[in-house]
Amino acid sequence: MTTRMTGQQRRQQLLMVAKELFAERGYEATSIEEIAQRAKVSKPLVYEHFGGKEGIYTVVVDREIHRLIDGITMALAGDHPKVMLEQAATALLTYIEEESEGFRILVRDVPTNSASGMFASVIGDIATRVEHILAEQFKARGYDTKLAPLYAQALVGMVAQVGQWWLDVRKPGLKQVAGHLVNLAWNGLGHLETAPQRSGDKQPAKTTKGKQALKQTFA
Repeated sequence: MTTRMTGQQRRQQLLMVAKELFAERGYEATSIEEIAQRAKVSKPLVYEHFGGKEGIYTVVVDREIHRLIDGITMALAGDHPKVMLEQAATALLTYIEEESEGFRILVRDVPTNSASGMFASVIGDIATRVEHILAEQFKARGYDTKLAPLYAQALVGMVAQVGQWWLDVRKPGLKQVAGHLVNLAWNGLGHLETAPQRSGDKQPAKTTKGKQALKQTFA
């Protein structure tokens, strides 16, 4: 005798099925009929729980956004910025490794009539959290705190872009990728100049003292 699912169990099943299909085919190519068929339920039951395809898509995306952001937020804890950077990079890569379907959904194009699931928005949220950490470090060491948002976007964007590439190649391993990302970011942060110039631009006078001071910014 088959045990009948509760309403909550059925809802979770439909979300799992929808997540699989959205990851495989994207939003536009997935239909309520396919979700119902794979879940072995009627179409009206899917509508009853979520009101339509956009409704179930929104729930799937919101769950993945919270899962990713919560994981990275928890990783941004520690007594040294390098430790926090390492933990945050590892948290994002771990999410990609363990929740590949969710990550594929987040980086896909979203429905034209929906603002949910935009990966740029997710990255922006994460960068805002990193920004506060950088601003504290900049302020403590005399660096311009107004530049913290720029550096936060650059750091988070770098990790996210590498994560999208690594999603498919999976080589080298997670720990190695995280290590190289932190190596690039950390050594770059450790040698910040107070007034960086392009190679072809005229260099301002007396930058040595400021440059030497900034070498200690993230020591």
